[in-house]
This record gives sequence, C-alpha cells and structure tokens, in this order.
Amino acid sequence: MSEASTATRVAIVTGAARGIGAATAVRLAQDGFAVAVLDLDEASAKGTVETIEAAGGRALAVGADVSDEAQVEAAVERIATELGAPTVLVNNAGVLRDNMLFKMSSSDWDIVMNVHLRGAFLMTRAAQKHMIDATWGRIVNLSSTSALGNRGQANYSTAKAGLQGFTKTLAIELGKFGVTANAIAPGFIETEMTKATAERMGIPFEDFIKGAASMIPVARTGKPEDIAHLVSFFVSEGAGFVSGQVVYAAGGPKA
Repeated sequence: MSEASTATRVAIVTGAARGIGAATAVRLAQDGFAVAVLDLDEASAKGTVETIEAAGGRALAVGADVSDEAQVEAAVERIATELGAPTVLVNNAGVLRDNMLFKMSSSDWDIVMNVHLRGAFLMTRAAQKHMIDATWGRIVNLSSTSALGNRGQANYSTAKAGLQGFTKTLAIELGKFGVTANAIAPGFIETEMTKATAERMGIPFEDFIKGAASMIPVARTGKPEDIAHLVSFFVSEGAGFVSGQVVYAAGGPKA
C-alpha cells in the first residue's frame, strides 16, 4: 500500500490498551494508518496513543464498552469526526471468565458472549457504512485456537468459534463493496492475559511459557507482534483477494 493511499485511512483497534491490541495499533500506525485506540477505559488507551505519537503517527484514545450499543455508535461517530471515516476495523477486545462447565455462572457465560460476539457485531455494524461509502474496507476478527475446544473455556471457545462464522458471513455480504473480512486464531501469546492464567493456575509465568513452547513446532511461544504482523497483511492493499479466511497463528498446524 503506498503512503499516499493510507494518508487518509483510519483504523480502529478494540481492546488496544495492551497486549495484541496495543501491538496491532502500533503496527498499523507504522503502516501509515491513523489509529483509534479503543478500550473500555479511555485513560488506559493513552499509553498506546503516546507510543504511536512518539514515533510520528496519528492516534486517538477512545473509551467505550464494545457490548453497549449507544457507546459503540458514539465512539465510531467520534472517530469519524476527529480522525476520519474508519475503513479498517480490528475486533480484538476480549475477556476471560474461565471455569469448568459445572462451576460456570450465567454471568461468566454472558459477559464473554457480550464482549466477544455482541461487541464484534456492534463495532462492525457501526463501522461498515464508512467502508461501503469508501468502497474499500478491511475487517479482522480475533478468534483463538480455543475455538477448537479447550478445557475450562466453554464460554470463550464458543465465542471464538462464533467469530469465525461471523467472519465468513461478513466476507460473503460485504465482498461486493470492496470489503474483506478475515479472522486470526492465535495460539499461546505472551500477554497479561496468559500471565493471569498462569497466576490463577499457580505456575510461574516463565515455567508456563517453557511448558507451552515445548509443545509448539517452532519451539517458542508467540509475541503480540507476531499477530500484529498478520493483521498488517490482512488490511493491506495487496490482500484484497483474501477474504473469509481463518488463519491459525500458533507456531504450527492447528485446524
């Protein structure tokens, strides 16, 4: 993608205060996009914005609960006004409420569905009109290898599998408008989320990483930048013939 063609292009990354979202926002800014760094708490998104601005990029911190319809509509409207019409959307916001099925509460189920699935739906519905107006758009949804099933994650696995069906339907509906939709299913990535999982299991994070790496063909765990690199490809000009795909970025074959 030439610098000129991205000069006015705006990307939204949800859950971009830390982890995969933050790395993706920084990478897209390096690629020439103006980036809306969206997270539940606007103040928490400011660190990512500062990183982007320090490198000469344009970014805006936006606070919104992606599962709240009014907040989503207001956020996308604000982004369109302050940064420009968004034509790239990365639905990355997510939460964990892991538990075995018999111990999982209804609220553990509902919050995971609301953030991952309702959130991706609301954000995409609000942003798609800008993509259709531009006859160009890129949507990337963050799934997970957990979509294939994972003990203690009935809620998360279901939501991440649901995002894959959502992605394929978006690809079918929006393709004729120049909009692609793809999903990335990361394996083990070193983030605060995986660190919290290790703590909950009572395992030192270094041991947790070592154990995970021993089962990965490339013999290492993933970094947020590994996923950001793949997002960068999906949203590029050259990826316009790739749509409705799910790529397992897990250091080896999964699905």
